[in-house]
Amino acid sequence: MQEQEQEQERAPEGSGAAEEGRRARFGALPERVRPQDMVEERPATPRDPARDAYDPDEFAVRYGL
Repeated sequence: MQEQEQEQERAPEGSGAAEEGRRARFGALPERVRPQDMVEERPATPRDPARDAYDPDEFAVRYGL
């Protein structure tokens, strides 16, 4: 009770309700966000199975003969 009276004595007049509103809104910092939670890992392009299907015999027939 005495602490509240001391705060009121130090604060300028007419700022009680405004100050309480500011404290309610900005009184605490937001919770920390870990760097692990800020990164999303996914492949840049979807995997294409036809791209990885190399057949040396087909290559020879198409381009060598």
